[in-house]
Amino acid sequence: MRAVALGGGHGLHATLTALRRITTDVTAVVTVADDGGSSGRLRRELGLLPPGDLRQALAALAAADDGGARWAEVFQHRFGGTGALTGHAVGNLLLAGLFEVLGDPVAGLDEAARLLGVSGRVLPMSTDPLDIEAEVTGLEPDGGVSRIRGQVAVASTPGQVQRITLHTPGRPGRPPAACPEAVEAVLSADAVFLGPGSWFTSVLPHLLVPELHDALVRTTATKVVILNLIPQPGETAGFSPERHLDVLFEHAPRLRVDAVIADRGSVPTPARLRSAAAALGGRAHLASVAAPGVAGRHDPDALAGCVREALGLESAREGQ
Repeated sequence: MRAVALGGGHGLHATLTALRRITTDVTAVVTVADDGGSSGRLRRELGLLPPGDLRQALAALAAADDGGARWAEVFQHRFGGTGALTGHAVGNLLLAGLFEVLGDPVAGLDEAARLLGVSGRVLPMSTDPLDIEAEVTGLEPDGGVSRIRGQVAVASTPGQVQRITLHTPGRPGRPPAACPEAVEAVLSADAVFLGPGSWFTSVLPHLLVPELHDALVRTTATKVVILNLIPQPGETAGFSPERHLDVLFEHAPRLRVDAVIADRGSVPTPARLRSAAAALGGRAHLASVAAPGVAGRHDPDALAGCVREALGLESAREGQ
């Protein structure tokens, strides 16, 4: 099965870890709007794609043998101390070097994937660094709408995010350009996954890159949305599970999905979620997919089992 997962950060890491239990042909399509931490520093200083979310995806797909596991550990290691390297992840620096030496982020990611023994592929959703701009309510005394820009600012706003747009700083006024390899991966996939993750800064941005949006609408792949376990302070505070789907539709009215996966314990009103999923053309699959004792994290084995069910792979396996 050719699986494509779109997202960023810890949410995408969770999906990729689960998908590895089902297939070896996994492509990660990763957001490139991060402007904070080590990634933000490298982006500002070198003008490169922010590497952090790309690094996380590579680590999630690294080979399980000793070599792959060791390199994944090194990739994720962050320098301490008080000098210039403080806070930088080794993988971020290595990816930045590959991007500069090879002059092509896709080639750089493919080279890093070989180093880690990745059997799938990690791709950026765009080969240009992007900026997120959000319309936010609740920040002005008069109740008006504020505009804030930058992934960190959007993710940490005390207001309520209503809508986001994407901008390409190097090409003002022009829509974000999709990575061609990412578009091809979506069109040729058997299954495509959106979420979990920061809804406005990791999941929805993929729908705002026109060529990638069109590929998600046109693909014949089974489309699956994986919902978060808990609302995220700032971005989705107070959101119900079904509100996440409503926002998805507001940003991409032509998108239809086949399945919505949610944790049974995180859905107070299952009937409403089933109705919201049906409005997008899909069916809600509720299961216990939360990692025990770890708030907000999915259990990879449980999530993989629910994915198999949503794709009809469990019944096929039982019939063999």
